[in-house]
Amino acid sequence: QRLEKMTHWFHRNPLKATAPVPFNYYGVATGPAASKICSDLRSCRAQLLELFTDLSCNPEMMKKAADSYFSLLQVICSKNLKKETRYKIELNDYVYNSSAQQDAVFELISMGFNVALWYTKYASRLAGKENITEDEAKEVHRSLKIAAGIFKHLKESHIPKLITPAEKGRDLEARLLEAYIIQCQAEAQEVTIARAIELKHAPGLIAALAYETANFYQKADHTLSSLEPAYSAKWRKYLHLKMCFYTAYAYCYHGQTLLASDKCGEAIRSLQEAEKFYAKAEALCKEYGETKGPGPTAKPSEHLFFRKLGNLVKNTLEKCERENGFITHWTPETLAAFDLTKRPKDDSTKPKPEEVVKPVKEPDIKPQKDTGCHIS
Repeated sequence: QRLEKMTHWFHRNPLKATAPVPFNYYGVATGPAASKICSDLRSCRAQLLELFTDLSCNPEMMKKAADSYFSLLQVICSKNLKKETRYKIELNDYVYNSSAQQDAVFELISMGFNVALWYTKYASRLAGKENITEDEAKEVHRSLKIAAGIFKHLKESHIPKLITPAEKGRDLEARLLEAYIIQCQAEAQEVTIARAIELKHAPGLIAALAYETANFYQKADHTLSSLEPAYSAKWRKYLHLKMCFYTAYAYCYHGQTLLASDKCGEAIRSLQEAEKFYAKAEALCKEYGETKGPGPTAKPSEHLFFRKLGNLVKNTLEKCERENGFITHWTPETLAAFDLTKRPKDDSTKPKPEEVVKPVKEPDIKPQKDTGCHIS
């Protein structure tokens, strides 16, 4: 089964660049078993880095590679070797600064962060197809949930263990991780909305889901509001335009609910609000494309996901106005204009002779020649 109406566009921040890590542990790795762990760490890390940019990589491959590397890295953390190697990774891709720490937990968090980003990028590639299958839609939803879970796990379980606390405004800081978590939740719910539309669920349910999704995006935007604009400007434009976009969705489907209840006036007002928020989203799409910063150089207003909502709002509003016209044509005031007390009296009006009802003149159809067919 194909979900022809489902199509999405997601903003994505770049993967974090990282310097090679030798894992030598001179004087500490004293036996063949320890040397093998160091060798496996180097090869597993290299394989994981390759998969980050391999378009043929799928979630199963990513999970296997990540599990292999992180299980080995946990050995380093558990053996009090956390400070024996220096790890360097680019943590602020907006100003291209790098951070380095002599802490294996920092490496675990940084690489885990990239794994979570990979899942969001995989979901984005899959969701961007115009006609994705139901199974692919489920895969998008699952990938976003996995990414949110990784971000949450890093924030709650590993970042507090850093020897040097995460720098404010950097990717490993609590506000940014929270924004990533909420964004993943919002995007996963977009998939749910698309599914609800395909299954023709009640407009009231779709309106409620869209309203909740808009609130997710607003919350994520608020989480980033205290950061420097140089870091978050483009990202926040995305969150704001998605908030306006799904608010328009909510008003549009709420209008359909009102229309079904013969509340045409209220439905029209709801659709007019949808038009306003859609216009705001359209303006923000332009601003997003003009804002400097990492992320795709796309024009979201030209994307199919955006154009479809515009047509839906327009067509639904026109339908509301048409039906409202039918209803207002027969208002109580219109009916009151027919006053039976003002009709002429019977004795003052001479009855008119009744018109002769003429028969309907039908065309004279000539019988065709015998074709040899008989009806019995």
